[in-house]
Amino acid sequence: MLRLMRSFQWAICGIGYTIRTQLNMKIHLLAAVLVIAVSLFLKMPPGELAMLSITIFMVLAAEMFNTALETVVDLVSPERHALARIAKDVAAGAVLVTALNALVVAYLLIWPRFWDLVR
Repeated sequence: MLRLMRSFQWAICGIGYTIRTQLNMKIHLLAAVLVIAVSLFLKMPPGELAMLSITIFMVLAAEMFNTALETVVDLVSPERHALARIAKDVAAGAVLVTALNALVVAYLLIWPRFWDLVR
């Protein structure tokens, strides 16, 4: 049981590290809070809230994987190297892809309801 508790503690430390050190994680969290607030205000059905939740957590996880990969690359290759740059760029691209997907999902689920509300 103690080992399980420690693994949760280490995971929480990793989340905290990412939030403290990565500006993009702070931006993603702010966007997530805004999307959740708007979706609750619009009284979105549970299925759509679940889709938004999955999308939000995909972006947050991608940012954390990117942070982990960048940290490992910096550890093993402190000097500039073309392959290190590619690894970091690809990881950052994965975050961008998930963030763009989140925008599409938010647009498809939130915009029609919001538009109906303001018309």
